[in-house]
Amino acid sequence: MDLPVMPPIAPMLAKAVTTVPDQPDGDPAWSYEPKWDGFRALIFRDGDEVAIGSRGGKDLARYFPELVAAAKAELPEKAVVDGEIGVPALIGDTHRLDWDSLAQRIHPAESRIRMLAEKTPAIFIGFDALALGPARVMGEPFPVRREALLRAIDPDQGADRRLYVSRVTRDPAVAADWFTAFEGAGLDGVVGKRLDGGYVEGKREMVKVKHKRTADCVVIGYRVHKSGTGLGSMLLGLYHDGAVHMVGGAGAFSDAKRIELQQMFEPMRLDPEAPAPGEPTRWRSEKSGEWIPIRQELVAEVAYDQMENHRFRHTVKFLRWRPDRDPESCGYAQLEVPLTYDLHDVLEGSS
Repeated sequence: MDLPVMPPIAPMLAKAVTTVPDQPDGDPAWSYEPKWDGFRALIFRDGDEVAIGSRGGKDLARYFPELVAAAKAELPEKAVVDGEIGVPALIGDTHRLDWDSLAQRIHPAESRIRMLAEKTPAIFIGFDALALGPARVMGEPFPVRREALLRAIDPDQGADRRLYVSRVTRDPAVAADWFTAFEGAGLDGVVGKRLDGGYVEGKREMVKVKHKRTADCVVIGYRVHKSGTGLGSMLLGLYHDGAVHMVGGAGAFSDAKRIELQQMFEPMRLDPEAPAPGEPTRWRSEKSGEWIPIRQELVAEVAYDQMENHRFRHTVKFLRWRPDRDPESCGYAQLEVPLTYDLHDVLEGSS
């Protein structure tokens, strides 16, 4: 492989802000785009050689053979583009990016990789360019890089394409509308890039506004901290059709708080001698996931960012107790996200 920009490259990152930044008076300073929810990746193509670099510098090409084929078919002979890998899925009546389907694509077995590439094929949404042909464009302002991206990935390719280009706007009001409207399509916020800024490897030169919400959940149990002392995580549930379903956990407590919470929960244990088995995953065994059920009497308000298949995507943050809430009143309805846009509609407007 012989490109103006060679792997591995640490992608340019974004720092969190609370609102979409306004344009200054006079000339605009920002370009805005949706924040796509998937695996950050850089595609390097040099003829028949294709590498797909992850944020951590690992090559993802073996896990996404359909994107390797798409890069050879849809990119110029020499190109380096930055973007996001996602897996579209039909959820209800709406197409959206599905994190669970994407996460399952990272698998050690070659046979399963081939099967999933056919069953849940991925797409790549490009949002920046680092090189095109013999030219390195990392040091150029964003409008120049955007033009290179549009030359690398044709936004008017046919229906069978796997490579797309993210839509952009310089209107902060439009970006603010995207922040809300596109969430149902599986996007998780808005990104801002400085128009006059270059592509800075590994630096937080962009800004991002992500969705943040709160939910009232019933505390259904806890796990003991790995040290053996204090609470490791508080396990949470929500009611549906009269039954409680585990939706995730809250952690990151101070040492003093961990001990306080364990002392608080100990008298509420349903069976002091029998912890409940955990759900085995590729990251932990059933034994390591054991947890201790308690009486479902406490309601906690927590901060979270996203739900995926009726569970919190990430560990949530405990905010406060809600003694005014009946545990059985804590249901899924409070978490509903309006499905305003279909993913196909978002992608078709990407040019």
